[in-house]
Amino acid sequence: MRVVAQGAVLAVVAAATSAFAVMHKTVTVDVDGTSVEVEAFGRTVEDMLASADIEVGERDLVAPGLDEPISRSGQIVVRHGRELSVEVDGSERSVWTTALTVGEAVDGLGLRDDEVRLSASRSAALGRDTLRVSTLKTIHLVVDGQVIDGLTSAATVRDGLRDIGLVLEEGDQVSVPLDSTAVDGLVVMVTRASTSGETVTEAMPFESTEVEDPGMVKGNTVIATKGKAGVRTTTYELQLVGGVVVGRTPVASVVTVAPVTQVTKVGTAELPDPSVVAVEPGTAQALGKEMAAARGWGDDQFACLLALWNKESGWRVNAENKSSGAYGIPQSLPGSKMATVADDWRTNPATQITWGLNYIGGRYGDPCGAYAHSQAKGWY
Repeated sequence: MRVVAQGAVLAVVAAATSAFAVMHKTVTVDVDGTSVEVEAFGRTVEDMLASADIEVGERDLVAPGLDEPISRSGQIVVRHGRELSVEVDGSERSVWTTALTVGEAVDGLGLRDDEVRLSASRSAALGRDTLRVSTLKTIHLVVDGQVIDGLTSAATVRDGLRDIGLVLEEGDQVSVPLDSTAVDGLVVMVTRASTSGETVTEAMPFESTEVEDPGMVKGNTVIATKGKAGVRTTTYELQLVGGVVVGRTPVASVVTVAPVTQVTKVGTAELPDPSVVAVEPGTAQALGKEMAAARGWGDDQFACLLALWNKESGWRVNAENKSSGAYGIPQSLPGSKMATVADDWRTNPATQITWGLNYIGGRYGDPCGAYAHSQAKGWY
């Protein structure tokens, strides 16, 4: 009996020691870009963060999720949300972001990298100053008898005209102040100054062309090369009568700056007919990545979107929650909400993804914001 009792005691001690060893972990925690080692006892990410006195809130991003188990020598990433003042084309607003750099913050706004100009470098750390963003816009330029529709992401009219390729000569008059804010659809009239009449500098409008891109879904377009106006210098022989010019004859004409053709990529890839062939989750994911990128959401944001909709529906167009009525890839509740995009919401992944991205952008700002909320609350 004594031997049996001693054996039992040893078994209890051994089990307790094993449990003690399993609970004890050393993990690396990346908190807003700074790595710290945390040595504590716990089973989940939340346990380890609590042991290290690292607080997280509803707007913060934690990966893996708080309820996820954490292994020995695991890694945890924490990004604290912060309110950022952003001025887009002169209009100021506040947004919440977990970005560390200016570039990450701009990506979270859904703006394409090649269509914006920023008040700070993309690689710069996100500070407390207002971030000023100038987006891509069209300026209608009336000059030298030509109407030129130019694209620019400049903040001012002066820089916009420079982008389009217009060279202003001394004495030229512009219908709007050069330092005023450039806005989409702005009409700018340029009146050339009178000269001796021997040479005239004229703007040359650029041409536009479209190229097919089988890697993009049909109906999507992306400007690959922005058009720029050229410059032509013409020398005239003047006919004068009593000091008044009654005629002029061109003597020589030289293109001093060649115009740049505007190239637009047009998608040609067809989605399979969802009424005949069920769209595979992998195809839907590829489409989702393309559509997210078109909104300026990069690979980091798509990673959050991939995890979010894997959890919600496995990226299946016909995924249905019988108890709640949620339907489709984004689990719209009810599914009929997606009819605001198109009537084929039951079977078309493009319709479902469009509605889902609109919902995420309007409510959470970006996919990582939605995923963080889902991890914290169990729903988004």
